Amino acid sequence: MECAEADSVLNILGIIPARGGSKGIPRKNLALVGGRPLLAYTTDAARASQRLTRVVVSTDDEEIAGVARQLGVDVPFLRPPQLAADETPMLDVLVDLVATLGEREQYRPDVLVLLQPTSPFRRAQHIDDAVELLTSSGSDSVVSVTQVPHQFTPSSLMRLQQDRLVPWAEGPVPTRRQDKPQLFARNGPAVLAVRTSVVSDRRSLYGEDVRGLVMSRADSLDIDDGLDLELASLLMAARVK
Repeated sequence: MECAEADSVLNILGIIPARGGSKGIPRKNLALVGGRPLLAYTTDAARASQRLTRVVVSTDDEEIAGVARQLGVDVPFLRPPQLAADETPMLDVLVDLVATLGEREQYRPDVLVLLQPTSPFRRAQHIDDAVELLTSSGSDSVVSVTQVPHQFTPSSLMRLQQDRLVPWAEGPVPTRRQDKPQLFARNGPAVLAVRTSVVSDRRSLYGEDVRGLVMSRADSLDIDDGLDLELASLLMAARVK
C-alpha cells in the first residue's frame, strides 16, 4: 500500500562516490568535460537540489577530496583503501559510510541518495523527482532508468555460431519497432534514492519495492570509456550554445 511522507521532515543525505582508481579512464572523476572536472557536474546538481539536506563525497583520494571541497561539498573522512578497489560492492561503501557518520557525528539520515559522478547530465530536478517518488510511494528505493533502444531488446539480439546469426529469443521475432516490447534499464544509475534502513539493516542496495524514474537517453549518458568522455564533451558544448 502506498503512503505519502512529508519529505521536509526527512534527513536526506546525498552521497557522491568518487574513488581515485579507474582502469578505463585514468583519474576519471577529475577528467575534464567542457573545461570542468567531471565531478563538478554532479556536485552542482546535488547542491542545487531542493530535497537533499546534506551532501558528501566519499573518496579514498586526497586530490579528489580537495577538488570536492573547492566545489563546496563536504568530505567528512577518507574512504578506507579496502573499500576503494575495483571489485568493492557499492553496498559495502554505503554501509561503512552510514556507520562511520553515526559513530563520529551521531548522525543517521533517513534516506540515502547515491549520485554517481559519471552521470554529468543528471540534474537537480532528477534528484528531487526521485526523492518525491520515494516519499509519495512509500517504496524501498527509486532508481533512475532509461528506455532500451528497440534494436537492443531481447527480440532483436542474436548469437554468433560459427559466423551464423541465431536469434537469442525463442519463437517468432518481431521486426517492426512498434511490435517490440518497451523495456527499461538502469542508467548507471544516475540517481538511486534508498531508505537507510534498507541499506544498513537489511543489507540491500535496492530492497524489494523498487520504483523507476525514467530519464531521457541524452540525460542518461554514463561515462565509462574515452568515447563516452568525448560524447559528453560534445553534448556539453552543444547545450551551452
